[in-house]
Amino acid sequence: MSSDRLMRIHSPEFQAMAERVVRVTELTSRLNVLPFEDEAGKAELFAQILGRPLPPGATIHPPFYTDHGLNLDLADRVFINQNCTFLDYAGIRLGERVMIGPKVTFITSGHPVDPGERRLYLTGAPIDVAENVWIGAGATILPGVSIGRDAVVAAGAVVADDVPPASLVTGTKATVHRTW
Repeated sequence: MSSDRLMRIHSPEFQAMAERVVRVTELTSRLNVLPFEDEAGKAELFAQILGRPLPPGATIHPPFYTDHGLNLDLADRVFINQNCTFLDYAGIRLGERVMIGPKVTFITSGHPVDPGERRLYLTGAPIDVAENVWIGAGATILPGVSIGRDAVVAAGAVVADDVPPASLVTGTKATVHRTW
């Protein structure tokens, strides 16, 4: 799903997505009640949620939430802390050594702004996070955003625009605070 494409609600494509959301919600519900030390159980459920095993060195601490799972692309040595949400229908890529703080939310889909179209369509655009990025607790990353290598997103930031490499963004409307 690209940013210039709409998915009609109640279409066959939407129905397939909705069925996947129900299945993944069942899987994440099971994942989120497992004992923390049940590594084998977590690995099995993550493989079903993502459609493949976790990459080497990737760590995800439940609770973990996703609506689709199959479009979440994790590189080696990604760390995802507790209580994060990945609405990944349009695709989310996390590069190597990305660190995600607790309660971070990634959103790749939405609705048109026009009230007449809002209940008829979904919109979407992928999120791309380059290598060695740190995203602080409670940040929200919106559709279509790219975050450059070595960048830092401060806790609580809302990222609606691309983040340049080697920069720090802060605030409820994330803006470049400094670069290095």
